[in-house]
Parts: sequence; structure tokens; C-alpha cells
Amino acid sequence: MTKKYEIAFSILKDLPYADQAVFPTKSTQHSSGYDLHSAVDVTIPAGKHAMIATGLRVHLKTDTPIDMQVRSRSGLAAKHGIFTLNSPGTIDQDYEGELKVILMNLGDQDFEVKVGDRIAQAVFCLLANVTLPEAKVSDKERGKGGFGSTGVRQK
Repeated sequence: MTKKYEIAFSILKDLPYADQAVFPTKSTQHSSGYDLHSAVDVTIPAGKHAMIATGLRVHLKTDTPIDMQVRSRSGLAAKHGIFTLNSPGTIDQDYEGELKVILMNLGDQDFEVKVGDRIAQAVFCLLANVTLPEAKVSDKERGKGGFGSTGVRQK
């Protein structure tokens, strides 16, 4: 059985749009992401980006190292050219500010975001506890190339 982790959200009551905030929702039982909703109306001009307020704070402080990733919604990307600019956006375990989503409009028309619109999705990830010792690395074959050096098409 998969272990469940409780992640709490709260509405930031002191914000002027607090009454517009919507708690994250899951569209289907097996969705891996929780939809994040806009708490404000915003127009994103074609070719520009905007920071969209959610009115929410996430509480990730658990004994288990966990972070929240903010990812694009495939429908917005495919139909309108709208995606999260720093995808995935990482919400660290100790971040306590308002969740905001940076959306980029690569479409050729302005895009209207309305209060309550599903604008991104939150995915929660367990983090590996690692150390980073310095390593002595030999100059092997895989150390050369990179960044597309093997090409796109299979030979």
C-alpha cells in the first residue's frame, strides 16, 4: 500500500482577492497533479508572461523531505500556447509565501485568465537525501559531447 502524506493549504485572508481563492482540486481519481486555480482576472498579451495569484499558501513542513512542483496543463499548452515559464516551478519545503504561477503566452492572441480558471497543476515529489562529495572523474567517452551531440534521428 502506498503511504499517504498530508499536505495542508490555507487561504491568505489578508489579500484583497482572498474570497476568490480555490483550494487545489484533482480532476480524476488517478490524476497525478492537483489543479491550481487563478484568484484574479489577468490578460496575458501574446508573446508576454504574467504572474498569476492563487491566494493560497502551501504547508510542506513534514518529517519527510517533499517539494511541490508547479507544472503546465497540457490543454492550455496544446490549445493556446500557454505554459508555466519555469516549468516545473519548485516550491521548497520552507517557502511560506503566496503560491503564484508564472504563465507564458506563446500564442498569437492575448489570453484571458478568469477567476477560478485552472492555470497549472501541482505535483508533490519525495526528495532524495543526498550528499555531494567531490569526485575524481576520468576523461571517458561519455564526458564529451552532450547537448544534442548524438543527433535527433536514430542511426
